[in-house]
Amino acid sequence: MKFISIAEAIKKASGKVVVRGWIHRERGSNEFKFIILRDSSDIIQCVLKKEKFSDKWSDIDKLQIESSLEIEGTIKKDKRAPTGYEIEADKINIIGFSKDFPINKSLNEELLGDRRHLWLRSRKMTAIMKIRSRYVQAREQFFREQGFYRFDTPVLQPTQSEGGSTVFEVKYYDSKAYLAQTWQLYGEAAIFALEKVYNMGPTFRAEKSKTSRHLSEFWMAETEVAWWKLDEITEFAKKEIKYCLEKVGEDCAEEFKILGQDAKNILKIAKKKWPTIKYRDALKILQDKEGIKIPFGKDLRTIEEQKLMKHFDTPVVVTHYPKEVMAFYKPRDSKNKDEALCFDMLAPECGLEIVGGSERSLNIKEMSESLKKDGENPEDYSFYFDLRKYGSVPHSGYGVGIERVLQWICGLETIKDAIAFPRTMTRFKP
Repeated sequence: MKFISIAEAIKKASGKVVVRGWIHRERGSNEFKFIILRDSSDIIQCVLKKEKFSDKWSDIDKLQIESSLEIEGTIKKDKRAPTGYEIEADKINIIGFSKDFPINKSLNEELLGDRRHLWLRSRKMTAIMKIRSRYVQAREQFFREQGFYRFDTPVLQPTQSEGGSTVFEVKYYDSKAYLAQTWQLYGEAAIFALEKVYNMGPTFRAEKSKTSRHLSEFWMAETEVAWWKLDEITEFAKKEIKYCLEKVGEDCAEEFKILGQDAKNILKIAKKKWPTIKYRDALKILQDKEGIKIPFGKDLRTIEEQKLMKHFDTPVVVTHYPKEVMAFYKPRDSKNKDEALCFDMLAPECGLEIVGGSERSLNIKEMSESLKKDGENPEDYSFYFDLRKYGSVPHSGYGVGIERVLQWICGLETIKDAIAFPRTMTRFKP
């Protein structure tokens, strides 16, 4: 018989099946061995009776968690089984023994981190990785449908992009280079040829932070568009996130259930209208409803973003942050000189910043002055300034922190669980 997945076996519901996978749980007696078998699709209970396997019982009795097996038998409904079905085994082929699997409930976060390569097998991590995969696939689908071109750029870059103190410096032959903080500067070069571009790639920030929402290496999903102004790019960002939420909500209901989340809530959020407010409006909400007075010119901290988002049940776009605390490429608003034409998108309840973007400055002089204040040499950005010298046009873009979105929709306590092998200030292995 042909091997089928456990999910396919459950769908078949009756008759002979042949499945294979790893032991998720096991228990037994002198007469029976109960095995919860898992594969990438689901889990199922398998019952082995000693009377059928007397010649193999000594090996069967040695089976522990994560041993790999092939099992042939008859599937039937059983309400007592974890997924409502059970396979009564007729044949078993032990592929690989596993002894004393080093993952158990008593392990703390640090020890689980040391065993990350094995912890990926857990139902929790498997569910998160499936949701992540579907989310990324949905994003690719979205941009193809919107007529965008994928544009890939260097990970090794000659300058910083978001702040000199947060770069990872690497030796580049006899010179030095930096790991990419963003795709943006090169993405901007592409819009003069392709107009609408997107990408997703590894991003590196050497931030000395040990919070539950920061990684030193994460995956940024970015886009740049010629001709668009702030209002167009913010609405497009909402459209992208909504599209991806709908896809994962529709396709990953079981995975969300494993994580204690309801996919219906994700779908409800995706169908609602998401508001846009100004930074000054956010300050007023914080003062009026939370009693927190923040002077204009101060960026919002995590605690303030969390307090703000208590008052919304959908993501919110916050625009026009103070120019003086923004990156050099975010332009000054001609109507309000102290504001930048930029935005963040914050997630409800948790207050996570999941998207950041802006119009892109066309003012070489102002950008040069901003770079000098940050201790940077404007001459290092000559390629970027060239884009403003030869047929420049208004353009805008943004970046989505994939792990931030996953932390929000999966209800994760730490962003480290939103990526297979997290890299932080204190961990770079396994």
